[in-house]
Amino acid sequence: MFNRLKKNVIASLCITLLAGNVLSSQADVADTLPDIGTTAGGTLSINQELQMGDFYVRQLRASAPLINDPLLNQYINQLGLRLVAHANSVRTPFHFYLIRNDEINAFAFFGGNVVLHSALFRASDDESQLASVLAHEISHVTQRHLARAMEEQQRNAPLTWVGALGSILLAMANPQAGMAGLAGTLAGTRQGVISFTQNNEQEADRIGIQVLQRAGFDPQAMPTFLQKLADQSRFAFKPPEILLTHPLPDSRLADARNRANQMRPMVVHASQDYYMAKARALGMYATGQNQLGEDLLDEWSKGNARQQQAAQYGRALLFLEAKSFANAKKIIEPLLAKDPTNVWYLDIMTDIDLGLNQPQSAVKRLTAQKASGSDPVLQLNLANALLEAKQPAAASRILNRYTWAHPDDTNGWDLLAQAAAAQNRRDEELSARAEGLALTGQLDQAITTLSSASAQVALGSLTQARYDARIDQLRQLQLRFRQYQKGR
Repeated sequence: MFNRLKKNVIASLCITLLAGNVLSSQADVADTLPDIGTTAGGTLSINQELQMGDFYVRQLRASAPLINDPLLNQYINQLGLRLVAHANSVRTPFHFYLIRNDEINAFAFFGGNVVLHSALFRASDDESQLASVLAHEISHVTQRHLARAMEEQQRNAPLTWVGALGSILLAMANPQAGMAGLAGTLAGTRQGVISFTQNNEQEADRIGIQVLQRAGFDPQAMPTFLQKLADQSRFAFKPPEILLTHPLPDSRLADARNRANQMRPMVVHASQDYYMAKARALGMYATGQNQLGEDLLDEWSKGNARQQQAAQYGRALLFLEAKSFANAKKIIEPLLAKDPTNVWYLDIMTDIDLGLNQPQSAVKRLTAQKASGSDPVLQLNLANALLEAKQPAAASRILNRYTWAHPDDTNGWDLLAQAAAAQNRRDEELSARAEGLALTGQLDQAITTLSSASAQVALGSLTQARYDARIDQLRQLQLRFRQYQKGR
């Protein structure tokens, strides 16, 4: 369904300030480090990191295009959380985001937030290589590199760093203004930051490669991917962006290779989900040379069974993007008949049905798979199909459960607002829209909208009390975020 819903909210902010060189090539058996939490905690507590992460995620949703595709988000979070489950020193929840950007890069910031550029799907040859980038960024977070950097800059922290991060965010929307703000914020301190961050990259590589192996991925993927980037940079006018934010001297590459060689060799095959996600990311969200093309589709068509299925799925996606729904259906229908519970096929078939103005077919198919209470992606598909089939009450029942379970997904709130509007339930529509505004950091507008919802219902009712209680929560959030806004 998300060919219709796809909202590109893309953003990035980052560990860019933390990129540096590797200083040591000594292999370590465990990823244990001195207890940096106590040291970094002198400047920034875990709770403050979570608050700052929440603040910046909301800014990201508002000002830069995150790929708001539930299928891709589900895949990248499942992959990331598989790695997190094998990491040590995990102090925060983790959330993974994709941004629509054709430059190869990845970033991490406060509160366990990791952002990947969509170009990484094209750049990675297999799932272990993609996982190696995630493992590196996860290690930046678990080792609290931003908090440690702030400890080094005690005289200016935390507001200097809050301002720096805000400027990086601004740079996504207005590069000249953003970089000017960053230069002003870090004037006189940049050299100290760079020298500190050289150790960060070494730690992230060392810890990340161990996390990679423990999670069941090929540890050789990290040096292989780094070598691939190094080879690209040698013959390019401009090196890959990831090498600008994560410099790759020979010592870093040699160290990664040395560590991988000391680990047990593994043969790891990429999952079916990896190939499907790669086809979707390149087929729906890439431009230029990163787009899904015949070269990759032909290669997959001659590959293993997983690759062959991804090639068919990719061709169907290209037909879907071209609004050639009948051709897309010819490809997907037999695949779905063989694998009727496959979420990738069910999702695209829903889009095809809606494109052919056959929403009842989508509702029937999804209902048969009990989509209302299963996979979150299928829940959203069914709710969307019900809306298209003029059954907003049924859609609301699904979406009320969905938004309760997934309150940070703007897709759910947007669909719930549509369902309420279709039933002329003005207060519920306004309430859902207020939640969407709050998720994008527009707290003033969210409070105003929710106040309007409160005015729509009976004075003193339980519904009004619920709306008013939520307004109080949002006002408290405003107060909490004010300190970070001052630093911008």
